Amino acid sequence: MTLSGAPGVVVASVDAALAGGAPLVQLRAKEGSDRFRYELAREVVTRCHHAGAWCLVNDRADIALAAGADGVHLGADDLAVAAVRALVGPQLVVGATCRDPASARRAEAEGADYLGVGPAYATTTKSGLPEPIGAEGVGRVAVAVDLPVIAIGGVTVGRITELLDAGAYGVAVAGAAFATGSAETSAATTELVAALDRWARSPA
Repeated sequence: MTLSGAPGVVVASVDAALAGGAPLVQLRAKEGSDRFRYELAREVVTRCHHAGAWCLVNDRADIALAAGADGVHLGADDLAVAAVRALVGPQLVVGATCRDPASARRAEAEGADYLGVGPAYATTTKSGLPEPIGAEGVGRVAVAVDLPVIAIGGVTVGRITELLDAGAYGVAVAGAAFATGSAETSAATTELVAALDRWARSPA
């Protein structure tokens, strides 16, 4: 689950997603002072860990370290994976956004632990994104590396099977779970997790 928004909304969404069974929450805090982002991250990390879930912080390795998060996710314009790995050492998970085999192999060589690959489909939760690569594009990246590939962008329950069949290890969602209130977020999260479980249990 990928979260962004006003503090109260973020915390309520975290609680709802965790109640629905989200195993990991990624926090995107794009605005506010560093102190504000740290305090928000610390609150989200605490709630995630209390529920037995992981928490990653988007972009900011320093805030991830200070807040006790489990890792940091890096976008294409953030610090290079190698630089962040040198900063955090082996103690944090480091993820990188990629959309093609070449960038995926580079991130793998620099020490990434997983790749966020996309946008798989068109999405309105983030502006300025390149054209969607589809399940086929996700699959091309998955076969190029030995890292887990997480499909991102426009992911819905109905698209999970084709993404996992293409080679994705998992999916990250925002709009599919957080477009409405807390009750709906919890129910949507439960449905998404159930779809992943069904695929994992299905015959090969």
